Amino acid sequence: MMQEMRYDREAAFSRTLGWITEAERDTLRETCVAIAGLGGVGGAHLMTLTRLGVGRFSIADFDRFEVTNFNRQVGARVTNLGRTKVEVLAELARDVAPDLDLRIFDAPIGADNVDAFLEGANVFVDGIDLFEMDARRLVFQRCRERAIPAITACPLGMGSATMIFDPAGMSFEEYFQLEGHRPNEQIVRFLIGLAPALLQRRSIVADGALDISAQRAQSTPIGIQLAAGAVATEVVKLVGGRSAVRYAPHATHFDAFSGRLARTYRRWGNRHPLQRLILRFASKQLLGPRPATPNRARSS
Repeated sequence: MMQEMRYDREAAFSRTLGWITEAERDTLRETCVAIAGLGGVGGAHLMTLTRLGVGRFSIADFDRFEVTNFNRQVGARVTNLGRTKVEVLAELARDVAPDLDLRIFDAPIGADNVDAFLEGANVFVDGIDLFEMDARRLVFQRCRERAIPAITACPLGMGSATMIFDPAGMSFEEYFQLEGHRPNEQIVRFLIGLAPALLQRRSIVADGALDISAQRAQSTPIGIQLAAGAVATEVVKLVGGRSAVRYAPHATHFDAFSGRLARTYRRWGNRHPLQRLILRFASKQLLGPRPATPNRARSS
């Protein structure tokens, strides 16, 4: 006769011990991670952190699953087409850890709900769509004001770049220098600032991997899973205090295709002289020549 199996949290996450301490396990259980965006990286972040033993989450997404999500997104399957991502991911996470404390936000994060979303959070994890820079800037600013460490990890082909912002250190805006730039230029500044070593170039096989004007970024499940692993590791370091965290202006980029790891340090962020050269080149490649400013007639 088959023995009845029941959920038991201690047994469910016991295989992690030895890589994390019992004290870290207990701390993770009480940690609240806020994740905005549950698409490619966001869904993978939620499931990886849930399996790691994090016990509390605020999760936000307003989008629904569609066929173009199938190559990379957790929860993207035929039976979930048309369902909201936040609903599906909440079900998946609770199926792994039924005792999760989940706060669910099914609307875009904006000025009206960002504080409620971040309430009680110990760490913020960025899963916001690449092209939603206004929302990203808002959340990072509020994290700084509320003294919440914030992590962003961008999947780049078959690799991932990661950066962590200390509320008392260099800010998101100070590093990326987005103010005064057009929306498409902000995307370039974010990507190049996050991964100045440009390791992903070696694995691009055709044009169109990134089309900023069309707001289309190609992706692989490889980059998604690497990003989720990197972020979960940083969460362990942040809440456990066993290892030092390298905050911005430090960044880490690992490319699995080339097997290369780059640790970069840009003292002034995107104002660094080398960074400005890279940005100039990247902007021409990704955006084309900047439109000429019309000559204005002088007043007599």
